[in-house]
Amino acid sequence: MKIDASMLVNNPVDAIQQGREFEQAGFDGLYTFEGPHDPFLPLAMAAQGTERTELITAIAVAFSRNPMTLANLGYDMNLLSDGRFILGLGTQIRPHIEKRFSMTWSKPASRMREMVQAIRAIWDCWEGNSKLNFRGDFYTHTIMNQNFNPGPNPCGIPKIYVAGFGERMVQVCGEVGDGFLVHPLNTRKFLLEYSMPALQKGLDIAGRPRDSFDVSVQCLTAIGETQEQLEQSRAMARHMIGFYGSTPAYRPALDAEGLGELQPKLNRLSKEGDWAGMSALVTDEVVDTFAICGAPDEVARKLVDRYGDIAQRISPVGYTTDKEVAKTMVVALKKVLD
Repeated sequence: MKIDASMLVNNPVDAIQQGREFEQAGFDGLYTFEGPHDPFLPLAMAAQGTERTELITAIAVAFSRNPMTLANLGYDMNLLSDGRFILGLGTQIRPHIEKRFSMTWSKPASRMREMVQAIRAIWDCWEGNSKLNFRGDFYTHTIMNQNFNPGPNPCGIPKIYVAGFGERMVQVCGEVGDGFLVHPLNTRKFLLEYSMPALQKGLDIAGRPRDSFDVSVQCLTAIGETQEQLEQSRAMARHMIGFYGSTPAYRPALDAEGLGELQPKLNRLSKEGDWAGMSALVTDEVVDTFAICGAPDEVARKLVDRYGDIAQRISPVGYTTDKEVAKTMVVALKKVLD
C-alpha cells in the first residue's frame, strides 16, 4: 500500500520545497485538487524538487477541459516528471460545470467514459500505433498532422485514475480507468457494500482482473500527539464531513451508516451560509464513523484495518494542523505496513 500526501500551496513555486519535504518524510505520492488554484502547476513544480514520489491530480476537473487539452497535459507532465505522473480526473457537480466553468453538463458517466477513451486514442496516435479517428457522442478527434504530434513519449504514457461516487460512475472507473479515486466521505461498510461491487462490474465488462487496477482511498483522519492537537484536527474533520455531507450526490455514504437524514439538514444550512450550524450537526459519533482519529500510531493501525484489503493507495485528508505530526504519521503507517 502506497501513502500519498496532499499538496496545498498558494503559490505553485512553493511546491518545490513542500514536495521535497514530503518525499523525505516517506510519502509515496503527492496529489493536488482543483480548488482555488490549477492542479497541474504545483505538480510541475514538485517534479523539480522530487525524484521518487508519484504526482497525481486528485482531481482535475475533466468537464472543464477537453480530451486534447488533457492529453497534452498528461503527456507533458509525464515527460517533466520522468514517468511519475498520474492523470486523475473527476466530473465535479453540475452547478459548478455550468455556472463556474460555463461548460456543458450531460450524461456524466457516459461522457467520462468517452473522455478517457478519447485521451487514450490521442495518445495511441502519438505513440504511432494508430491514425487519429475518434468519433464519439460527445467528442470527435480526427485531425493530427506532424506539426501537432509530439511523437512517442520517452517516459511512457501515464495512468489515468477516475473519481467516482455513484454506482454508474464507479462502474466507468472499472471499465476505462487504471485506478479508482475514492471520495473522502466513505466508510468501510459503504465501500464494501456500494462502491466495490460497482467497480467489479466495470472490471468484468472490460474483462480486466482486479489485480491490474488501483484503488486510491482518500481517508478523513484527525491526528494529534496532544489533546489540543487532536481536538483541532477533529474540528477540521467535523467541518469537512458537514461540507461533503451537504451535497445530495454524497448522501449514499450517509445512508449506508443510517445517517441519511443529516443530508437535507446540512444542505439547507449550506445554502444559508451557516457553516457553524453545519459543524454543530456533525456529532462526535458521526466524526468517529467517517474519520479515523487518535495518536499517529493508533491512526496508522486503524487505517490499515479499515482499508488494507481494499486499497493500493491511501491519502489521509485533513489529518493535522501540524506538518511534523503528519511526518510522524507516515512513519507509523510504514511501520504497520512492514
